[in-house]
Amino acid sequence: MGKKNKQFVEKITAMEDDFAQWYTDVVKQADLVDYGAVRGTMVIKPHGYAIWENIQAELDRKFKETGHSNVYFPLFIPESMLQKEKDHIEGFAPEVAWVTHGGEEELAERICVRPTSEVLFGEYYAKNIHSYRDLPMLYNQWSNVVRWEKTTRPFLRTSEFLWQEGHTCHATADDAQEETARMLEVYKDVAENYLAIPMLSGKKTEKEKFAGAEYTLTIEALMHDGKALQSGTSHYFGTGFAEAFDIRYLDKEGDQQPVHQTSWGLSTRIMGALIMVHGDNRGLVIPPRIAPTQVMIVPVAQHKEGVLDKAYDLRDQLKNLIRVGIDPSDKMPGWKFNEYEMKGIPVRIEMGPKDIEKEQVVLVRRDTGEKEFVGLDKLELRLPELLEEIQQGLYDKALTHRNEKTTTATDMDEFKKILEETPGFIKAMWCGDTECEEKIKEETAATSRCIPFEQETVSDKCVCCGKEAKELVYWAKAY
Repeated sequence: MGKKNKQFVEKITAMEDDFAQWYTDVVKQADLVDYGAVRGTMVIKPHGYAIWENIQAELDRKFKETGHSNVYFPLFIPESMLQKEKDHIEGFAPEVAWVTHGGEEELAERICVRPTSEVLFGEYYAKNIHSYRDLPMLYNQWSNVVRWEKTTRPFLRTSEFLWQEGHTCHATADDAQEETARMLEVYKDVAENYLAIPMLSGKKTEKEKFAGAEYTLTIEALMHDGKALQSGTSHYFGTGFAEAFDIRYLDKEGDQQPVHQTSWGLSTRIMGALIMVHGDNRGLVIPPRIAPTQVMIVPVAQHKEGVLDKAYDLRDQLKNLIRVGIDPSDKMPGWKFNEYEMKGIPVRIEMGPKDIEKEQVVLVRRDTGEKEFVGLDKLELRLPELLEEIQQGLYDKALTHRNEKTTTATDMDEFKKILEETPGFIKAMWCGDTECEEKIKEETAATSRCIPFEQETVSDKCVCCGKEAKELVYWAKAY
């Protein structure tokens, strides 16, 4: 590696030395975000936003396939409206940002900057649902929300972030619970098949469920450093919000019934997972299916006659097959190679005078660094194959890492030793008592991540208290 290339890579701290600093370096050097003027806010730059747009587009397509319509609700919520669902407001109270003045005047009632929109949807549904013919009402909103976080980090925890929030109303509990499960599977599908991130799915404990929900379903990912990241949640509300907001419908027998509701959300936090699952010491690694640019053409010795023209011809030849870019700038090829490795572009095409003479190009994989010489006549067949190989390879590598970092504990001594020596997911039995859950967190900083849908028995005793176990839980330290 040349001196200039080495200096470029040294802008990123090695993840083995300081994982938190590595993450910050990658976010900055891969040109994903800049810091906003207000503490805890971020400017999502074009490269970062383009990745989010692709995630958004895939989710939005699936939402519409499952019958949902997009809507938009206001940013502001009157305090009196927020107070209607007690458990809900208590859960969000520490993170709420309030507007107290409009211009020079103090407002008669404080206005909340939405941390989430359940109450807004509740108010709307109460006015617009009358009969069983109006159900189900399946809405989704793409928006920003504000939660006044004390400790912030780009994508992972920011005072303002982007997300989608689905809010649906159903005639029966069965219909609503089917919706809750269905939308979690949509999240898992996008995370695994597009972001190449293997997910654990299950139910949150009572302590960890969403404020105001009857229960919460979750997908959980494991990062390079052995910490978990909650990546998407789906909530069954039952009739709690319907009772609070008087959302009722006339059933087929002519009786008034409360609706059964769900809510589900996935945010720009998933970008943090993308970075921390696939990234390496050279920067970002983007799975091809979600990459804004799947292939970047870098002309070599482009000052020589015909090189740049041939590169543009190749770009035009490929643009209907893949998402392809070209860098015709006068920067040195080595700088360009490092730049697109840093930004995580899945494949780089190098093309110089000798390659043109041989009617070939050099393909360089971002994930492994492997080079491959491919004839121009075979390129349209090889590139889609290669992109799929990279996509599958990234998923398999992440799954292997998760499996290697998933262990079993049967008592607290073993639990603590694992967390210290090989942090990751710990499978351990639990008695179902919140006191044990709180004690585990207090003594180890690990939290319950989910009660997996697929249960197994690794012991007959609770890992904490030794009493009879109720269910298996995945535990981990988490972001």
